[in-house]
Formats: sequence, structure tokens, C-alpha cells
Amino acid sequence: MPRRGIDFMGKRNVFFALSAAVSALAIVILLVNGLTFGIEFQGGTVMTLAGAQGVDTEQVREALEVAGVPDARNAVIQPTDEGGFIVRTAESDTSAAQEDFGMIVSELGLPEQDANVTTIGPGWGANVTNAALIALIVSLVAILGYISLRFEYKMSITAVLALFHDTLIVLGVYSLSGREVTPNTIAALLTILGYSLYDTIVVFHRIKENAANLSKRSFMEMTNESINQMLMRWINTGLVQIIPILALLFFGGETLRDFAFAMAVGIGSGAYSSVGLASPLYAVWKEREPKFKALKKRYEAQQSVK
Repeated sequence: MPRRGIDFMGKRNVFFALSAAVSALAIVILLVNGLTFGIEFQGGTVMTLAGAQGVDTEQVREALEVAGVPDARNAVIQPTDEGGFIVRTAESDTSAAQEDFGMIVSELGLPEQDANVTTIGPGWGANVTNAALIALIVSLVAILGYISLRFEYKMSITAVLALFHDTLIVLGVYSLSGREVTPNTIAALLTILGYSLYDTIVVFHRIKENAANLSKRSFMEMTNESINQMLMRWINTGLVQIIPILALLFFGGETLRDFAFAMAVGIGSGAYSSVGLASPLYAVWKEREPKFKALKKRYEAQQSVK
């Protein structure tokens, strides 16, 4: 039977090499740069300075030093679209942070404004970290269980490997860009797992349907046709997902942009991994089963005769 559509399975080794290379690069970046965690995880203070037109980042940092803010040189200073700054410092004392805010406003000559200061203690940050890890672990265990019951364990393992691949890429991009990991990032990661899993499940479901009456072609050929059958749905779903996320990334506020940035990277990686990693890995694994190994030999023999 001639191939129809794109030969995804024929390019599986290219996909595997690309995934391995990108994953290895992400690991190296994470080991070298690490991750920058927001104050929600480490504790500290967030100050929002308004009316700072004409003030640059270095001037804000100098004002932090004059105010005696702890570790002012390492404070994160982020300009906003409204002509202000969001400043994240290591200060963990609420009253001291309020005093620092007043001194910074005075030092920069900013208009009088209410102290827009949020202070988070390290204990609360530890609770957020633990809750995020528990949520991630529970999600992965639930995914393994559901796919194993609904389909089979080989599908669940390859699907989870694809999810690890997507998560690793998102964290690697975060490390490379120097963006802070915040609770919004964790929420985005969990959302990405759902989107990525959806794409994979859609393809797996078609593979399962087509495998039921498989007799005249190899499992690899059937998998390739299954992906091509779902290709337009895969493209349309990806577009529907990415368009609102890009709108948030380019036009949303600072808080929404952190979420949208992680989502944009993860959606792209998840769309790729469903057809470039999870499905080929599953097909390679299945073709090692005696039933499908024999079917492959018969199919290759028929092709050689033709």
C-alpha cells in the first residue's frame, strides 16, 4: 500500500535526534544558569512604582541602594507599559519594605503615591513550592493511570515521556531567558501538560482504532497513516490554542505575559512531541511485539515482490 501524506515515521530518527539534542541543551542550560525563582517561592517584597517616565533601570537600582534595601544589586527591576517599574527585592519585613518604598519614591522624585508593596515570608514560599511539586506528581500519576486503563501502559509511558520533554524545554527556555519562575509559571506548566496530552491522546485513539483490523501493512505504516488522518485536526487545534495565547503575550499585562510566555513555548513543544516523539516511540515499541514483528516481515516481503 503506498504511503499517503507526510512520511512522519520515515523521519522518526530525525525527530528522535532533534528531541534528544534539544533536551540535552535544555539540561545544560539549566545546570549552568539554573532557574530564577520569584519571591512567591523564596520570600521577599514586590514594589510597584508608578509615574516613573524618564527614569531608567539603573537609577531605580541606585535608589534601592540609597534606601538600604537588602541585596539591592540583585533586585529584579522590570519596566511596565504604564511608565512604571515592578521591583522584586529580598526584603522580608513588611514595615521595613514600606519605609523603603517611601525613600525610593522620594529619591527618584516620583509623584506621591500609596505604598504598593507586597511582602511574602519564606515559609509561605516553601508551602507554594511543596504544593506545586505535589500537584505535578499527582498529575503525572493520574495521567499514567488513566491512559493505562483507557488504552495501554505503553501509550501511557510514551505520553509521559513526551510531557517530560515538553516541561524540560519550557524550563530550559525560562532559564535561558532569565525569566522568573512564579506560581503563574507552574499553572502554565500544568495547563501545558493538559494540552500536550490532549494532542497525544487524539493521535493514540486513532492508532488504536486502526490497529484493530491491522493485517495488510506494518504497525509503523498504520501509525503514519493515523497521524496523517488527524493532521488537519492537529493543525486546527494548535492554531485555536496558540492565537489567544499570543494575544495575551503581546497585549496582556505583566502578570499575564509570564503565563502566556510559558504557554506559548509549551504549546509549540507539545504539538511537536505528540507526532514527533510520543507516536513514533510507541510505534517502535509496538513493532517489537511478536505479532507486529511478524506482520512487518510479511509486509516487507510483499513490498519486495512488488
